[in-house]
Formats: sequence, structure tokens, C-alpha cells
Amino acid sequence: MQKLSLREMILCALFVALVAVGAFIRIPVGSDVYTLQFMFTLLAGLLLGPRLGATAVAVYIILGLVGVPVFASGAGPSYVLQPTFGYLIGFVIQAWYCGKASRKIEESKRNFKRLLLVNVGGMAIVYVLGISYFYFVSNYVIDTPIAVWPVIFYCGILQVVPDFLLCVVAASAAVKLAHAGIWVESDAPDAACGLKEA
Repeated sequence: MQKLSLREMILCALFVALVAVGAFIRIPVGSDVYTLQFMFTLLAGLLLGPRLGATAVAVYIILGLVGVPVFASGAGPSYVLQPTFGYLIGFVIQAWYCGKASRKIEESKRNFKRLLLVNVGGMAIVYVLGISYFYFVSNYVIDTPIAVWPVIFYCGILQVVPDFLLCVVAASAAVKLAHAGIWVESDAPDAACGLKEA
């Protein structure tokens, strides 16, 4: 595994903090409560690239598993038995995907619409892993049986609109931050430590 430079560590640490804080920023919508964690994991991939973005989210998860109270509902190794832990795994892969896909877009064509499409792809990854993990753990690990369709409805369909809105916000923020010079243009070890020139 390649070592991270000082600047890479600072960028990763910043997004570890943002993802952790995002888990506790709660936005009530009707009878449900949503957090900004999903938005910050999207931004980690978009702004840092696949290697650093996935690293930042993975470090956040490791901190929670060793006992640092950064998860929304507790901490420690037993958190892997939470039905929602699959979403955290999905966030790592999502960050990698968003970083990789966004860097395949030519810089001159890297606009809000294209980054939004990248984010929607990342959202699909999180949904597939999160819903699958929720169903498996609920039915075969903690013995709280639930059928497939209720899981899809409550963990997927009901979440689509607010999560899509977070995809919109993340894409818009990424475009503005990239124009401001906050964008790791290359994911190569020697180039990733620098920020894109404004």
C-alpha cells in the first residue's frame, strides 16, 4: 500500500471529520430524520479522487470500529452486526467509484450534469450494498426476520428523493469547489498530493 504524503493525510483527515460530523447533522423531514453523511462521502470521492476518497471513508469506519464514537448509533466492532453497516461499506466503494468516474470526464466537460450522473451511480452502489446487507443481517444474523420488499421499500424507495437531493447538492458543491481550486486532479501517488490550480 502506498504511503500518504502530508497533504494527502490532511485532506483525508478533513473528510474523515466531515463524514463524522455529517452523521450527526440531522434534518427532520416529516416523520423521518436524514443526515448529511451521504453528501460528504460523495464529495470525498469527487474532490479527492478514488484512492484518497475511499481512504478517507475507510479511515472513518475504522475509527468507529475501534470504539471512537463517530457512528450515528454507537461504535465498536459489534457495529458490523448493525443491519445498516452495509451502507458504510457502500460509502467506501461509492467514494472510489465517484472519484474514478469523475476523473474519466474531461476537465472542460466536467459540469454539474455529468457529476450528478456520477453521484447517482454512487447512490445506486450504496443502495445495492446497504439493502442487501440489511436483509442478510436482519434475517440470518440477528434473527429479526423481514421480507425483501419491505426492506426495498423502507431502505430504498422512501430514501430516493432525499438522497437524490443530496446528490444534487454534492454535484453543485463539487463544481464550485473545483473552480475554486479544491480538486485533486490526479490520483497518482506523486500528483495526488497537490490541488488543482484555480
